[in-house]
Amino acid sequence: MRGGLRGCSLSIEKAASIGRRLPRLVWAAAWVSFFADFSTELIYGILPAYYLQTLAIGLVWLGVIEGTAETVVSVTKLFSGYLSDRYGGRRAWMVAGYGLAALCKPALGLVASGPGVAIVRATDRLGKGIRGAPRDALVAAAVDSDSRGRAFGVQRALDHAGALAGGLLAAALLALQWAEASDLFWLALGPGLVSVLIILLFVREPERLRVTAPLREAFSPSRAWRGASPSLRRYLLPIAIFSLANSSDMLLLALCYKRFLESGQSESIALSQLPLLWALLHVVKSLLSVWGGTLSDRVGRGRLLGVSWGIYALAYCGAMWLAWGGPPLLAWAVFAVYGLFAALAEGPERALVADLQADANSRGTAYGLVNFVTGLLALPATLGASLVWTRFGPAPAFCLGAALALVAIPALAWALAPRNATQ
Repeated sequence: MRGGLRGCSLSIEKAASIGRRLPRLVWAAAWVSFFADFSTELIYGILPAYYLQTLAIGLVWLGVIEGTAETVVSVTKLFSGYLSDRYGGRRAWMVAGYGLAALCKPALGLVASGPGVAIVRATDRLGKGIRGAPRDALVAAAVDSDSRGRAFGVQRALDHAGALAGGLLAAALLALQWAEASDLFWLALGPGLVSVLIILLFVREPERLRVTAPLREAFSPSRAWRGASPSLRRYLLPIAIFSLANSSDMLLLALCYKRFLESGQSESIALSQLPLLWALLHVVKSLLSVWGGTLSDRVGRGRLLGVSWGIYALAYCGAMWLAWGGPPLLAWAVFAVYGLFAALAEGPERALVADLQADANSRGTAYGLVNFVTGLLALPATLGASLVWTRFGPAPAFCLGAALALVAIPALAWALAPRNATQ
C-alpha cells in the first residue's frame, strides 16, 4: 500500500511538472527558430530544381553540395558547443550563427556555378552549426528533466511552423507568378534578421551557465570524447548507423520533382509543388512535435526514438515505390510519413542527449559531439546515395537508406540498455 501511495505521489508530481508553464527563454528560443526556418524554407523547396535546372548541376554535385553543407554544420557544432561550455556567451554564439545564415540567403541567389553554390551553402550551414549546440544547451538548462522533452517539442514545433509559413509563402508567390525563384533569395533575408533581433531583445543566459573562470585549454575532438559520459559514448554508435541512412532531404525533393515531370506535368507546375510538399512535411512536424516531445517524457526517449527510425524506413519504402513508377500523389504520403518520423525523433533526440550527459556545464560539448558524428557522416550518406542513384537508379538509393535505418534500431536498444553501477 505504501509503495502504491509513493508511486501515485510520484505520478502526481510528474503530471504537475508537465503542466507547468515553460520559461520565457524556451519560448524566445522557439520564436527565434520560427523566423530562422521561415527564412530557410522560403528557398529550400526550390533548391533541387534550382540546382538541376537553372544551374544545370548534376545529381552527384547536388550530393556533394548538400553533404558538405551538413558536414560543416555538425563539425562546427562540436567546436561551438565546447567553446560555449568553456567560455560562456551562448547568446553571442546564437547571434553570430543566426546572423551569418540570414546574410547567406541572398548570396545564394547571386552565384551561378557548382563550386560557388557549395561555398555559400557551406557558409550558411556554418551559421547553423555555430548556433545549434549553444541554443540547445540553453533550452536544456532552462527546464528540469521532467519537462525537457516538452520544451524541445515546443522549440521544434515553432521551428516547423516557421518552415510551414515559409514554404506556403514561396508556393503562393510562385503559383500566382508574383515572384520569380530568384526573388525568394532576397525575401528570405527579412525573417532571418528578425530572428537575430529576438535574440538581442529576449534571450538571456541563465546565471548558473555564465562562466567566470574559463578553462584555458586547447580544444580537440578527443577531449570532447573523454568528457562525454559512458552512456553518451555508446549512444554514438546507433546515431552513426542511422546517420549513414539519413541522406539529404534534397534527394527526396529531387525524386518527387523527377516523378512529377515523368507524369506529364509542366515544369512550372512541378516546381510550384515542391514548396507545398516541404510545407506538408512541416505541417505534420509542427502539429505533432510537442506531442512527440511530451510523449518521450512519459514512455521513454529511447523507445520512441526506435519507433521513429522504423517510420523513417517506411517513408523510404514509399520513396522506392515512387521511384518504381508509383502514382505522383504518393509523394504527398511519403512526406506526411516522413514528417511523423521527424516529430517523434527531433525533440526526444535532443532531450536524450541532456539525459545522458548529466553535467549541465558540459552539455554544449555533448550536443556538439553528437552533431559532429552525424555531420561527419552526412557527406558519405548523401554522396553515397547520389552515386547509387546515378549508377543504379533512385529506388536502390532509398532501399539502402531504409535498410540502414532498420539496422540502427537494435544498435539503439543495445546502447540504451541498463548497465550496472560501474557504467
